[in-house]
Amino acid sequence: MSTESIGRALRTLRIASGLTGSTVARRASMSAGKLSKIENGRTLPTVQDVDLVLSAVGVSEAVKGEFLATARTEVTEATAWRLLRRMGPWKHQNTIKAIEATTVRLRLFQGQLIPGLLQTPEYASAVFSLPPALPEPTRARTVAARLERQATLYEAGRSFHFLICEHVLRWLVCKPAVMALQLDRLVSLARLPRVRIGIVPQNGRMPDFPMNCFSLHDDRLVIAETFHAEYTTRDPKDVGTYIETFDRFSHIALYGDLMRAAVEEIRDDFLRERETG
Repeated sequence: MSTESIGRALRTLRIASGLTGSTVARRASMSAGKLSKIENGRTLPTVQDVDLVLSAVGVSEAVKGEFLATARTEVTEATAWRLLRRMGPWKHQNTIKAIEATTVRLRLFQGQLIPGLLQTPEYASAVFSLPPALPEPTRARTVAARLERQATLYEAGRSFHFLICEHVLRWLVCKPAVMALQLDRLVSLARLPRVRIGIVPQNGRMPDFPMNCFSLHDDRLVIAETFHAEYTTRDPKDVGTYIETFDRFSHIALYGDLMRAAVEEIRDDFLRERETG
């Protein structure tokens, strides 16, 4: 399917829905100009773009699946972090927020940082201060956009399963006192009825290579992160690979009281470091 045919198909679906371009663009968290370029074949939409437009139009899951099965080879892509930074990283947070809004079951594996949905404001600010650090106004706007996403944790009808490697909890992304507060937040959020947090212990047998972090949106979409880019795919075989990988790590993760004990032990280490430092 060419760029023009993807755009033409999306435009046909929008017109059939009776919705204006501005309405669909607003629902899909994109500008009307971007939607126009997609519909007219002047730019190739990403997997995220296609998913958001189809959701905004309100097509059935069957229609969405059929359309994306045809478009899949054209809409599996990588977006370089430098491009997202240039476009405005807070806009990317809004795009992820829109994708999460259409996700019923979110599974997320992290071997690098505390997941964004679980971050405190101070931790998030420290993350966006890491090289290449965002300028202060941009950082503040991006942190605010990330924190807005966290409201989804309290919405009915959704479930969240986070897997975090133990070393992530120990990395000193910010001051020990701030790290202690961040770990307290993990323990608190783990008590939410629809949130499950597992810690992958360092002393367990490694079930697979934790090559990158990724999020699974239902069984339909994977967003994976590397050092230079974010990859998005809907290919069933690729999605299946990530589901199997997630399951392997979840089988050795610590949950419930064991999870809380592990996190609190690391938190106490940070508190002692603060007192002696």
